Amino acid sequence: MTATQHDEARPTDVPPATEGAYPRRDNCTFEPLVDGVPAFRRICEAIEAATTSVWGTVAFLEHDAPMPDGRGSMFDVLARAAARGVDVRVIFWRSDVAMPDEHFPGTEAQRAWLHEQGFGFTARWDALPGESCVHQKSWLVDAGTADEVAFIGGINLDPGSTSSDVGHHPDTPHGPNGNIHDIYTEVRGPAGTDVHHNFVQRWNESTERHSDDGHWPSGADGGDLPFPTELSRGAGSLSVQITRTVSPDRYRNSHPAVGAEPFPIAGGERSVYEQYISAIDVAQHAIYLEDQVIGSPKVVGHLQRALDRGVHVVFVVPGRCHTGFHAARLQAADSPFMQLFDAFDEYTNFTLAALSAQRPDGTYDETYIHSKLMIVDDVWATIGSTNTATQSFRLDTELNASCWHPETAKSLRVELFREHLDDDTDVLGPVEAAEHFAATAQSNRQRRELGQPLVGLAHRIEASAYGYDQPMEWIRSMQP
Repeated sequence: MTATQHDEARPTDVPPATEGAYPRRDNCTFEPLVDGVPAFRRICEAIEAATTSVWGTVAFLEHDAPMPDGRGSMFDVLARAAARGVDVRVIFWRSDVAMPDEHFPGTEAQRAWLHEQGFGFTARWDALPGESCVHQKSWLVDAGTADEVAFIGGINLDPGSTSSDVGHHPDTPHGPNGNIHDIYTEVRGPAGTDVHHNFVQRWNESTERHSDDGHWPSGADGGDLPFPTELSRGAGSLSVQITRTVSPDRYRNSHPAVGAEPFPIAGGERSVYEQYISAIDVAQHAIYLEDQVIGSPKVVGHLQRALDRGVHVVFVVPGRCHTGFHAARLQAADSPFMQLFDAFDEYTNFTLAALSAQRPDGTYDETYIHSKLMIVDDVWATIGSTNTATQSFRLDTELNASCWHPETAKSLRVELFREHLDDDTDVLGPVEAAEHFAATAQSNRQRRELGQPLVGLAHRIEASAYGYDQPMEWIRSMQP
């Protein structure tokens, strides 16, 4: 298949999600934070400047994961804020499937450790059945004040993620899981009020809150929180929307977001999925995605329809795939999806790529792609915790922030391509940039086959061959 012509004159208009709790908000800022060190440096700076509150939602966590610049762990950063009198609250995920050392389910030993360390913050635990994950990874500082700032993304609190820096060079210190590429975004303005609403809704209805081991300290976790009643003041000129995945029967309180109608949250929410599909369907020029897994037949189908319209698509994934994708390759029941996925190879305007760099000994250090982002036509972008997978779109608890602003969307694309291609694509439009990415990735594929250093990090892989090789050998058994 070959690309068809697209309409260069008609501007791309990505519609906002309409089937979620939160409307699109104007007068916001949206500042992407690429990779663990820059992201957590900024998050820690905000926490250290907090005067009233620090509220976080945490999924995967290793308690000793270091924060940048010698700050200790995130527990240490939070403890220092609580010691200053700041209201520090954290919602932790509790799972019966994930190992206790890969998240923080509040085991007896972990609660004893909290007591021994004398941490002064409060916590509640939230759970979902089976392998479903309470997967939001957000931070909200000084909620409801003039200094309010929110951080939405997908970076885990583990040593490999928090120590990964821009460039992903082989000699950069990183954890046993290898270099990890990931992202957060910093949001200010009225959209922060919706992050506030989300935290209150989750805190007040955390599943384990009434259990003796479901909150911290036992019997004194600060109590429930009031929902916000006013929008945070404007902080910029961008439009931003907060979207979510929430399972049905998860929360009950349909208290409306500020200026919105009550939302029947008991029926669940799938506004992240709605936003992905609607953005793909209006794309005219180029779609750029990063994710650790491609596990949504619906998304694959809509991407192929975009390819049929002549849209260029670049999808960056881990070279050593997610264990779930590898398992699906071996399952007969997943064969129809894999045939759909393999058909990507028929499109000349599609590029599947991974990131790696050559070590001094000639081998290649693979970068694990854990970021969850999409950019459409250099006019719109979304960043969050949601994987392009059916489980993330339907069953997990997820949080994304989307931005309507050509300068910001293009700037993010340029920043990512500078890291991945070792080149400045600022003068290129979305189609030319996608074509340049494809050409560089193809050349780097040939360089890898010859054992040569790459130009940048990106190298092309074939969809039909992806997932058969040994997957990434995570120390943790699960890694959404």
